[in-house]
Amino acid sequence: MDRRVLLLALATFVTGTAENIVIGILPDIAGSLDVSLGLAGQLTTAFSITFALAAPAALLLTARFQHKAAFLAALAAFAICNLLAAAGPGYGALFAARVGMAAASATIALLATMLATELVDESMKGRAIGVIFMGVSGSLVLGVPIGMLVCSLAGWRSVFLVLAALAVIVLVVCHSKLPDVGARRQGPPDYLAHLRSRPLICAQLVSILMISGHFVLFAYLAPYLGAVLGIVGMGTVLAFIAFGIAGVSGGYLGGLAADKLTPRRAIMLVPAGYLTALMLIPLVTGTSLSFFPVMMAWACLSWMISPAVQSFLIAMGPDTAEAGVSLNLSAMHVGVGLGTALGGVAVERVPIAYLPGIGAALAAMALIAAALAHRGTARPAEMAAQREAGDRLA
Repeated sequence: MDRRVLLLALATFVTGTAENIVIGILPDIAGSLDVSLGLAGQLTTAFSITFALAAPAALLLTARFQHKAAFLAALAAFAICNLLAAAGPGYGALFAARVGMAAASATIALLATMLATELVDESMKGRAIGVIFMGVSGSLVLGVPIGMLVCSLAGWRSVFLVLAALAVIVLVVCHSKLPDVGARRQGPPDYLAHLRSRPLICAQLVSILMISGHFVLFAYLAPYLGAVLGIVGMGTVLAFIAFGIAGVSGGYLGGLAADKLTPRRAIMLVPAGYLTALMLIPLVTGTSLSFFPVMMAWACLSWMISPAVQSFLIAMGPDTAEAGVSLNLSAMHVGVGLGTALGGVAVERVPIAYLPGIGAALAAMALIAAALAHRGTARPAEMAAQREAGDRLA
C-alpha cells in the first residue's frame, strides 16, 4: 500500500471530525451563542444536507482541474471556513461557515477517494478506498472525543482553530508528497450514463438502504442499551468505544474483501453478513458478554459496505467511476438522514427493542438490491468470457 494514501485518510479524518464534532460540544455552542439545543443541533443537519448536495456538484466544479490541485484548494477552503467558524460573532455566521465547511469536505472526500485509487495498482484499489473510510470512521472514535477535550480546555471556538491548523498541515504535506495524478476531464461527468445503468443504480441503493438500516439503531443506540440491556454510564462509553474500534477495522476489511473476493462478490456478502448480525442482536440481549461480540460484528460490517460499493462502482462502471463515487457520497448521507428519521418515528410509536428488526428489514432490501446489481453485471462478464474463448478457438 502506498503510504501517501494515509495522508489522504488523514484529510478525511479531519473533515469527518468537523462533521460530527458539534454533537460533542453542543451545550457549549448553544450556551455561548444563546440559542436552544435544538437550533444548535441544526448545525449538524445543515452539514449533512450540504455534503449530500455538494458531492455531485464538486465533481462538476473540479472537472477542469487536476485532482491534486483541486484537492489542495478544497483543503484551503476547509481551513478558511473553520477560521470563520471560530471567529463568527453569532449563530448565523457559524451556520454559514458550516455550510462552506461541508461543501469543502464533500470535495475532499471525493477527491481523496479518486486520488487513492490512482496511487495504487489495480489489485489494491479496494483497500485504498478502505483506508480512506478508516479516516472517516476514525474521526468518530478519536476525533470527536479529542475535540470535546479541546473544548473543555479552551472553549468551543478553539476546536475549529485546531481543525483549521490540521487542515493546513495536511495541505502542506500533501503539496510536497502527492504526485500530479488525475488528468483534467475535457467534458462534464456523465451522470446520465451512470443513472441509466441498472446494476450501478442498484449498487447505490445498497448504500442508501444499508446505511439507513444502520442508523435506525445506531442513532438511538445509547437509549437502546439502557432500555434493553440495562447498560448505562461507563458501560455506554465502553460500548461506543468497542463499536468505534470495530467500525474502524471495517473500513479496511471492506476494501480487502473487494480486492480478494472481487467487488461483485463483496457487494453481496457484506449485506448478507450485516443482515445476519442485525437479526442476531435481539437474540443476544440476555447479557453483555453475548451482546458485545455481535454488536462489534454489526459495527464492522456497517463500515465495510462503502468501500465494497465504491469498488463495485469503479470496477463495473469505469467510464462513469467519478460520477458514481460522487453520487455514492450523497447516497451515504441520504441513508444517514433516512435511517435517523425512521428510527425517530419508530421510538415514538413502538418499543425501542424493535429497532434492530426495522434495521434488518432495510438490510434485507439492501441485500435484494445487491443481488440485482450482482446479477446485472453477470451477463456482460459472461459475454466477455465467451468472446475471449471464441478468440482462442479462432
